Amino acid sequence: MQYLSYSRKIARVLKPLALIETDVRFVSNASHVVQRPSHRSLSHSAFPGKMDTCNQLYAQSPMTGLMMLRTNFSSEAKHVENPTEAVKELHGKILDSVNVKRSMPPNAWLWSLIENCRNEDDVSFLFDVLQNLRRFRLSNLHIHDNFNCNLCQQVAKTCVRVGAINHGKRALWKHNVHGLTPSVASAHHLLSYALEHKDAKLMDEVMKLLKINNLPLQPGTADLVFRICHDTDNWDLLAKYSKKFCKAGVKLRKTTFDVWMEFAAKRGDTESLWNVDKLRSETYTQHTLSGAFSCAKGFLLEHKPEEAAAVIQFICQAYPDEKKSALEAEYKKLVNEWPVDIIKHQNEEDKKAVAASLKSDIRAMVNALVNSGLRVRVDLDELNKNEALLS
Repeated sequence: MQYLSYSRKIARVLKPLALIETDVRFVSNASHVVQRPSHRSLSHSAFPGKMDTCNQLYAQSPMTGLMMLRTNFSSEAKHVENPTEAVKELHGKILDSVNVKRSMPPNAWLWSLIENCRNEDDVSFLFDVLQNLRRFRLSNLHIHDNFNCNLCQQVAKTCVRVGAINHGKRALWKHNVHGLTPSVASAHHLLSYALEHKDAKLMDEVMKLLKINNLPLQPGTADLVFRICHDTDNWDLLAKYSKKFCKAGVKLRKTTFDVWMEFAAKRGDTESLWNVDKLRSETYTQHTLSGAFSCAKGFLLEHKPEEAAAVIQFICQAYPDEKKSALEAEYKKLVNEWPVDIIKHQNEEDKKAVAASLKSDIRAMVNALVNSGLRVRVDLDELNKNEALLS
């Protein structure tokens, strides 16, 4: 009789918990998936206080107890404070469809949610929806594949658009609870954001994620990375990643070589400049306009104004007339901006001598170009006005 009485008590405890387990299995959680508790975990000895709490909740009202327990298993969305009304409404409709009606919502709802995201809280709702949809596809529809690449790229693009960068980085993980397939294209959205905001730290984080998740490096990746290093004046970081790209066999674009050579010329590092130009020549036979002017700057640093003029003369002959305005822009950069960069990277005791040498060699180069019959629209008086070159 005692055994029978004890069994009935256990049955009364397990019955409401079985109801709870059935209902919360589709409720999302940002950090983990709710797992079925074992019989051992439900014993009074394991959770003496919590068993009484469950009984008290259901003694008050079964529905009240169920709703209170739902909040304990809520997703990352429960911490969201300021979602837009459109996103909040779509989030509710989609979760109601998969968690209550047990049916797959129309694709248009998800795409509309993506388009309506305006802030990081909206993106939190988006990721909560993705997690719920992934779970529903897996458990009810037996679809084990992730969402298609187009959707995943749009999610990353949306994260960047609203500034939810931490969410965007989560889209690059191969193993995630949101059903996202990481891709280099998604990484490029984050790298573009890093370029716009001159954020070398974010770039470094994205590159590490690419490596951890076995995503291949591409020419577009190199182009973005080199530009970020150039704009943040981080030569050491560029040197680090240039080795990685070359080792991976990535074919660098002409624009990537242009950035690399221009950066070396700005630093006055002729050794690196000629090494990069040699590497470029293995893939591309002809210089771009930017590359030719970088080589001319290298010759000026080596006190060879005639050779600098010859390089510019050659590229000018091959350059179409309709793009001559780009030539004038390069001339102005060479006279007005480049000397300032060179002086900035010199030791204090060498600045005066380097400034005098640059003024002399730039004048000699321009005179050689004029004597060759080339029309050069550049104001050499700017050299005398340039504070960096004043003795």
